[in-house]
Amino acid sequence: MRKEVTLGLIQMSMTQSASENLEKAIKKIELAAKKDAQIVCLPELFTSPYFPQEEKANVSEYAEKIPGLTSKALSEVAKENFVVLVAGSIFEKSGKKHYNTTMVFDESGKMLGKYRKMHIPHDPNFYEQHYFAQGDIGYKVFKTQYAKLGTLICYDQWFPEAARINALLGAEIIFYPTAIGWSKNIEQTEGNWQEAWEAVQRGHAIANSCVVATVNRVGTENDMICPSGQISRNNNSSMTFWGGSFVYDQFGKLLAHGSVREEIIIAKCNLELSKQVREGWRFFYNRRPETYKKILEKKK
Repeated sequence: MRKEVTLGLIQMSMTQSASENLEKAIKKIELAAKKDAQIVCLPELFTSPYFPQEEKANVSEYAEKIPGLTSKALSEVAKENFVVLVAGSIFEKSGKKHYNTTMVFDESGKMLGKYRKMHIPHDPNFYEQHYFAQGDIGYKVFKTQYAKLGTLICYDQWFPEAARINALLGAEIIFYPTAIGWSKNIEQTEGNWQEAWEAVQRGHAIANSCVVATVNRVGTENDMICPSGQISRNNNSSMTFWGGSFVYDQFGKLLAHGSVREEIIIAKCNLELSKQVREGWRFFYNRRPETYKKILEKKK
């Protein structure tokens, strides 16, 4: 038996204008639906430029509450196009804190819930801890008519524990809205970042018998937002997002792969393969949770 579902990954670039970015995202969701996508996913921070490449950017204009204008617009487009929508992520304002947050809508436009990014990087050109608090609502899996969806965000993809917990919560597909690329002023001395990024997520797919779908942004962003609110160009710290969005099946077969340009990547997934892999390789049946206590220890 085959339980097939069609995914639509929206690989796009962003401008300084939140309204323009939202309008573009809506149009691309509509195009994905016309390509028969049943579940659509947007990139990380799709309403804004990737502002964390600056340590002190004035980004208050991008912060918004949930529910808010963006969630309302996304609810409407999901309903109008009868798609399940994993809404990338936005800069969420909640009280005095800010989070990097994704929302999930069903085909009726109902918001099933949200997930706040757990792992927050803090490196040159990825100064996210200046902007985002650590997620505080736990890992989330959402039941839709097509599949059970896990949602993680960008830097979460380097942590096998996050993927495993999503799988244990029942996720059949794990989505990773992402913003990752090359920085002009950082040399890749460890090796090729993109190859490592893709390899680790392929491993998550196999180890957890889940489909893994990762949606990256594209384009070079070197118009920086200064604390004064003015825009200045700093070519020394520009970032080029490599795109390369992809879908791997439950045993690591590449189902679709994006280019470096804006595009909508369509992939058909057979969800029945999860059971076949789990029964055959028994990764879950032979787990030894009682031996994993070291994982819970904090680094000293």
